[in-house]
Amino acid sequence: MKKTYLIAIVLTTLVVSCGRYLDVIPDNVPTLDYAFKDRVSTEKYLATCYSRLPRIGTLNEPGFMCADDIWFHKDLNNRAQYAYDLASFGNNVTRPYFSYWHAIQGGSALWQAIRDCNTFIENAHKARDLDSFERARWIAEVKVLKAWYHYYLMRMYGPIPIVRENLSIETPTDRVSVYREPIDEVVNYIVTLLDEAISDLPLSIDNEISEEGRITQPAAMTIKADVLVTAASPLFNGNQDYADMKDNRGIALFNPTYDAQKWIRAAVACKNAIDTCHLAGIKLYEFNNPSLNISDSTRLVLLPGQIVTDKYNSGRIWGLSSFISTDLEKATIPRLHADHERVVYQMMAPTLKMAEMYYSRNGVPIEEDTEFDYEGRYELENVPEDHRYYMQPGYTTAKLHLNRESRFYGSLAVDGGWWFGLGRINDNQQWPLNFKLGSMAGGRIGTERYSVTTFYIKKLSNYQSTYNATTFIPKRFDFPIYRLANLYLLYAEALNEMLPAPNDEVWTYINHVRNRAGLADVQQAWPAHSIYPDKFQSTAGMREIIHRERNIELAFEGQRFWDLRRWKKAINAFNEPIQGWNTEGTNAQEFYQPITFTRKQYTLKEVLWPILQDEILRSKNLVQNPGW
Repeated sequence: MKKTYLIAIVLTTLVVSCGRYLDVIPDNVPTLDYAFKDRVSTEKYLATCYSRLPRIGTLNEPGFMCADDIWFHKDLNNRAQYAYDLASFGNNVTRPYFSYWHAIQGGSALWQAIRDCNTFIENAHKARDLDSFERARWIAEVKVLKAWYHYYLMRMYGPIPIVRENLSIETPTDRVSVYREPIDEVVNYIVTLLDEAISDLPLSIDNEISEEGRITQPAAMTIKADVLVTAASPLFNGNQDYADMKDNRGIALFNPTYDAQKWIRAAVACKNAIDTCHLAGIKLYEFNNPSLNISDSTRLVLLPGQIVTDKYNSGRIWGLSSFISTDLEKATIPRLHADHERVVYQMMAPTLKMAEMYYSRNGVPIEEDTEFDYEGRYELENVPEDHRYYMQPGYTTAKLHLNRESRFYGSLAVDGGWWFGLGRINDNQQWPLNFKLGSMAGGRIGTERYSVTTFYIKKLSNYQSTYNATTFIPKRFDFPIYRLANLYLLYAEALNEMLPAPNDEVWTYINHVRNRAGLADVQQAWPAHSIYPDKFQSTAGMREIIHRERNIELAFEGQRFWDLRRWKKAINAFNEPIQGWNTEGTNAQEFYQPITFTRKQYTLKEVLWPILQDEILRSKNLVQNPGW
């Protein structure tokens, strides 16, 4: 980390701050020569390019914090101030929340990141003792980072300027005032950068410790697949909402005509990425620790958490190596003992909507399952003995918590359930959960350190993390940016959209993900258990199934926000009630009453992020996003 900070300080001497997002660099040859004088200093600059990655899995990343899967503790909103304020009051053009365009209000400096990448690409050849093979690899990594930073901005803002190279200090003013480029041109530029880089990247990293988080061929190809699936999705493919969005040249920034070829291009990229991942030995992770004396049911419950928190697991394509997992665990785990009061600040609460998202034990949506009492899901029932690995037998709970798939119990902690870990790692010695008012087992005591929805996130903590009397002792992990299940589902989605009807290939890749979770194939589950037995046979029906599967498998990993926006489902989803159970309830009858939290209305203008109004006034060629 010291290396990263030192080079970041050096970089401030390389940039002339013009009060604009697109600064130019001075013609400071001695400074650049020093920064790239040898292999060691050049590697420091490479570390700086990586250090600009958005902190996915933290309180300051919109994908992680700005959807409808997590709500916030209002008495602790200073820890997640920007997310809480954005959800409560909406965005603005004066000081936009999570502005990655301007690096304010929780956003980081992605235009600076792109400038850093350009500086590296333009100067890496100066290192006197850097061999050609390593130079080519490092430049390729930085091209991928540059592509990723453009892509991140595109997802937030839509059309963006393309920064192909840094501008000299002598650049005329009219060239500094740049234009936002049409979406299709931005996508093509990002893909071109990735294509240029892939052949110079390694198939896998040689040392998982010293090269942790470094970009490989599978990572670059997965980014390309993700970019092209996003470009083919309704937000960016034939979206009539932005048909009138043009710059002062009269150039349309969105193509309002739907292009089916985009799905074909995306499907090809997904399959190429999958094949490369397999070649690199990447495969769906299966959790199996022989030293644990646990049932198969408990193993499946632990699987969602280990997929995220086992940093060296076989399904990881690319992860955030500098991630501080301790903060995330402290923000999500419950207080289960008086000693825990000193170290947890529970503030990220899953919503009731997410509890209803997961499938029934039959692998279909609970509102479709012919055996599930959906209308009576809030009614009370005692936990049966056959649920002993999921819930406490005899405990009075809502029917919603019963007869659910293993990922429900592995991703969420619910009243009457169990918590495996935090020092208790035996089937018969787990933490019993009781989230009612006054309970030390996770309920509300005082004004802090409890879940405002009464649900907790299990899958973002490692069962090996524990406490002593005064200290939380974490099992550190990196946050996954991409994992193989995500790529499989992107491929299934692209195939489904490009074909006249779903086929075995579509079903195969979603079934890989379902089967790992202990669920039957879609071709078996829907005919046997759904009120829509033929749903999986149509494009529209399979689209719903794939979207639901992504929302379940990738829940609480920062994907839902981006997915709902690109599917054009965000306006409907984010205007639905944010709910949880009643934290004031002291018995089951009082507790199992849905309560609703206030959220600002989400409209079309919120979909694309606002640009700071001062920037629009200064830069004559920029246009603001619609509605702002």
